[in-house]
Amino acid sequence: MGDPQRRDAVRVLVTGASGLLGRVTAQRLLARGDEVTVLQRRPSGLPCSEVLGDIADPSVVARAAVGQEAVVHLAAKVDVTGKWEEYARANIQGTRNVVAACSAEGVERLVHVSSPSVSHAGAPLIGAGAGPADPARARGAYSRSKAVAEQEALDADSAALAVLVLRPHLVWGPGDEQLVARIVERAANGRLPLIGSGTALIDTTYVDNAASALVAGVDACGRVHGEALVVSNGEPRTVDEILRRLCSAAGVPGPRGRVPAHAAWLAGAVVEGTWSAIGRRSTPPLTRFLTEQLTTAHWFDQRRTRSELGWRPEVGLDEGFARLAAWYGGVGTGADLGAGRRQPAHAASRVRM
Repeated sequence: MGDPQRRDAVRVLVTGASGLLGRVTAQRLLARGDEVTVLQRRPSGLPCSEVLGDIADPSVVARAAVGQEAVVHLAAKVDVTGKWEEYARANIQGTRNVVAACSAEGVERLVHVSSPSVSHAGAPLIGAGAGPADPARARGAYSRSKAVAEQEALDADSAALAVLVLRPHLVWGPGDEQLVARIVERAANGRLPLIGSGTALIDTTYVDNAASALVAGVDACGRVHGEALVVSNGEPRTVDEILRRLCSAAGVPGPRGRVPAHAAWLAGAVVEGTWSAIGRRSTPPLTRFLTEQLTTAHWFDQRRTRSELGWRPEVGLDEGFARLAAWYGGVGTGADLGAGRRQPAHAASRVRM
């Protein structure tokens, strides 16, 4: 008799493998024996087939999709600045190209990677579910474009192409340039104040957990499809704790001073207007969306995600902070910043299985 644990290798395309999450996801698929192809603008250095090009170019995407059984679509423009046309080209047109290529090439499974921000209109989210994507209410060009892309991806769900949307929330880990590096740089330069009280509870996701959830999605897609699921560690912590422990891991000072939430929101509006007026491309120090994210609770009930995917996080936040400290050279462990502190009991009861 055959080995009941044996599984056939899957031919899978990962778009956006030059980013942290895309790279770790591709590595995990390779490690379990899948036949992986990656698509991104620049070489990934991964030991697999590679297609270089723009996700907004339909011919590039069509070439990458040939012979694939599954696609994990991560490629996107992720930033807080830039023209709407840039986000629409990468995030909306890119997703349309992926869906079209999947349909043309007979791909059976599409795991579309989205963001919880597609359904966040600014109100607190406390033990929330995924909620429908809402382009009209989503904040900022990134969130709006991802909301449109998610809707179009789910519209393509069918008997021939199973589409599952996963929304990893605030992914971080060693080598992260989107969240950790920016926080550390600002802290090192003494430009990281707390916005508001710093007591808002938020979910984050260690990168290994986000990647394992996407791999689980590849396996579950077909059985679970036509819906969106939020992915997180399921360990809400305060903004203050998260910022201080990230800084401690990197060996830089924690947040200094406080800016009232209303003042930060007004300042963010001014900064956004200035950046838009002069066409500045750098990341602004503050935006209204960032103010909302740092002052509003947003954490998610993970029970459905875990049951539908047959998945649980492998790395707790405390271990994640320790791994980050080791990556930075062991210059900080966060031991003096409440390493063993957990979320309040009322929060924990909503996310434990």
